[in-house]
Amino acid sequence: MQQARKWIREATSVSVLTGAGISAESGIPTFRGAAGLWKQFRAEQLATPEAFAHDPRLVWEWYDWRRSLIAGAQPNPGHLALVALERAKPRFTLATQNVDGLHERAGSENILKLHGDIWTLRCTICGLERCDRRTPLPELPPLCECGGLLRPGVVWFGESLPNGAWERAERAARECAVFLVIGTSAVVYPAASLVPLAKTSGAKVIECNTEETPFSADLHKSFREPAAELLPQLIA
Repeated sequence: MQQARKWIREATSVSVLTGAGISAESGIPTFRGAAGLWKQFRAEQLATPEAFAHDPRLVWEWYDWRRSLIAGAQPNPGHLALVALERAKPRFTLATQNVDGLHERAGSENILKLHGDIWTLRCTICGLERCDRRTPLPELPPLCECGGLLRPGVVWFGESLPNGAWERAERAARECAVFLVIGTSAVVYPAASLVPLAKTSGAKVIECNTEETPFSADLHKSFREPAAELLPQLIA
């Protein structure tokens, strides 16, 4: 712990990758573990362009349910510790796989939303995007003013990451002195590839996850504690 704290304290540039684990401590079920099933569907069966084209109402029922769960959640000490770290470092980048918006609500500013934002609605016809935090939404599926079907502003399986976000995340991983991996299973690509990229580029890589990941054995430090408990200690 002391060595990890020293690396973080002395670093002028820090990059962070967060996953569902940090939000799970705020009461939000992880993407792969939301009771395992939702109406007998796996998340992977609903989070695809094909599923939306086949049955947009079913997909929106699932996202409306997820939005209602997220709406009642609050940022936890792990989120707040990252805000403090950002304010203390000249160069700081937070790349997140989460779509819940808790980093923003905690006060983080330099956020790269690799998988989009569940509070954003995007028209499938005109491309217009808007934020809508109403839960539940008044109509499912929601419609744009142009008459087009609105979809969740998230990245589905088989889709590319947001323009510019991935390039900035890669650059931050290559250039940082310390790379923190927090609450991610490190099995979803391309986001998981940031971990070895940071290590081979010379960063000290510190993992905080309640379970072992494919990269755990090869990192500089790997802690098996919840982020809400560990991060305030690391960043104190």
